[in-house]
Amino acid sequence: MGMQGIHVPLITPFGEDGRVDVGALERLAHGLLYDGAAGLVALGTTAEAASLDEGEKAAVRKAVGRVCRGFGAHFTVGAGSADTRRTGEELRGLEADAALVGVPSFVRPSEDGVVAHFEALARVSAVPLIVYNIPYRTGRTLSADTVRRLAAIPGVIGFKHAVGGIDADTVALVREVPLFAGDDVFAPALLAMGAAGGILASAHLATDRWVRLGQAYEPGLGHDLAGMAATLFAEPNPVLIKAVLYAQGRIPSPAVRLPLLAAGRPALETALRALGVPGDTRERRDVLIGETA
Repeated sequence: MGMQGIHVPLITPFGEDGRVDVGALERLAHGLLYDGAAGLVALGTTAEAASLDEGEKAAVRKAVGRVCRGFGAHFTVGAGSADTRRTGEELRGLEADAALVGVPSFVRPSEDGVVAHFEALARVSAVPLIVYNIPYRTGRTLSADTVRRLAAIPGVIGFKHAVGGIDADTVALVREVPLFAGDDVFAPALLAMGAAGGILASAHLATDRWVRLGQAYEPGLGHDLAGMAATLFAEPNPVLIKAVLYAQGRIPSPAVRLPLLAAGRPALETALRALGVPGDTRERRDVLIGETA
């Protein structure tokens, strides 16, 4: 199954009781695919995966996989840790179309160590791997040559590219390896340069417009979506995305789990104005504003 296009790394909706709301997750997933998303990513950073227990993770994988299969859409699961052996064990039994696996964080292995990590994972994984290159979270910058070495590993099918901007290496690599835009604010620029697609949390909102941009670049639309993404990332992801989805009536609660906190009022009001809230969801908007007052 091809990876081209816009993929949405799903939030995990919680009910008013704080539990994962699987029904809301399935409805959200269904709507995103109906609006044209090429695929969904379960249990990424946007999903608050680090705060989910194993039972919750299993329920999320099952629900999102079921929806993707129903649409014939690409199903990716976030996986991995800084422990190569434990990550390999996780990947051996994974049932999905691909796994999104981050460069090991905190331990800061050498670039040769990063390559060896992914070589070991590719040998045992049941599914192809998408390398998540996000140095401002992992503490490890990868040179263009290292990215090329990773791309040459059998079983590595692409990169979620989130390096904090469009640098010279990005300009070179976008022509050589399958890069998927992962920095939402810079995603329109990377799509204009010929990226294979995007893995974009902000595509929870205006999904059809992101899909349109991925199919054929439009400067005005790209500028608008970059501005929307900047608004949504004014607070830690996915705080504002959840707040807007709740205000739109698409999830039952805007709740996030600690250490994330509810959105601050200024950022929340800006996001709600920028995205627009129809009249029939005004009550939810007022609840949000009241909770942050």
